Amino acid sequence: MRATSLCLLVANAIGWAQSDPLIAGMKAYARGDYPAAERELRRSQDPQAITFLALTLAATNRCEEAMPSLGASFKSAESATQRLAGLALAQCRIAAARFDEATPILSQLNAKFPGDADVLYLSARLHMRAWNDALYQLYKASPGSYRVNQISGEILETQGQFAAAAAEYRKAIEKNPEGLNLHFRLGRALLMSSHESAILETALREFEAELAHNPRDSVAHYQIAVILLAQDKSTEASARLERALQLDENFSEALVALGKQRLTEKRNEDAVRLLSRAAELQPKSETAHYNLMLAYRNAGRLEDARREKDKLEAIQKPPEGEFTDFLKKLGEKPPAK
Repeated sequence: MRATSLCLLVANAIGWAQSDPLIAGMKAYARGDYPAAERELRRSQDPQAITFLALTLAATNRCEEAMPSLGASFKSAESATQRLAGLALAQCRIAAARFDEATPILSQLNAKFPGDADVLYLSARLHMRAWNDALYQLYKASPGSYRVNQISGEILETQGQFAAAAAEYRKAIEKNPEGLNLHFRLGRALLMSSHESAILETALREFEAELAHNPRDSVAHYQIAVILLAQDKSTEASARLERALQLDENFSEALVALGKQRLTEKRNEDAVRLLSRAAELQPKSETAHYNLMLAYRNAGRLEDARREKDKLEAIQKPPEGEFTDFLKKLGEKPPAK
């Protein structure tokens, strides 16, 4: 979390001719020798030593003693030291489950150091800890709540246990038949578990049940369209896709699906319009660009089709970089372009 910035700080400290205890303490901290770092930094009279002593204390689980100095350094220190102080301060807040206090610190760090791996890692840890804490409170306070079944189903989905997830959603629906999103989640879990005809019919009924509670759920209309397409009911599917787009004109998956339908119907200009919008919304979508290329070709717009082909090839082109360079060093060929 600290190596690169700290090496620069140590080098600068030597250049500034700071006191030997400070330099020795910073070097000890950089290599993880915290007892030596604390010993040297406590000897130093340099103001820098206060920050690095606080960092050392935080690294050895003495956050309460460290946080006042870390807070002051985070507000006033120069960039590299501010980053280290902010990371340590946020880590202390997370360890103490003071998530509301850690959030603004990490927000400032993300703004000042965008893309920083340590900042992003700690942000992820914050969200994970907050998630786990909220789950614990939910299970503790309302173990019989339909929300417990709902969240259990969502966790099982992420683990690929779709049949078990569906069972949890059914329990949630039994407890709260009018709950929004429950029938949708059940329908989706069923679709993920199997595409057998009986399962498709059951999933379709669940999406229809969701729409009975929330007729403006564009994604439920889209999921019904997917099932209808699998059942070779293209006319009904198109109507559902059109409805989804009436509710959300920027629904890119629905744009692609309806665009493909228009291609099969030889309504090429309609397909171009829909797929152009999808490609605009998702410029890296291979499916959107591929089908737009076909639509242009079928409409006789060959130059536009060639342009889309070039875009598609650019998206599919393997990235140059460290992996390609590594293969070259081994004498291997990079992936075909």
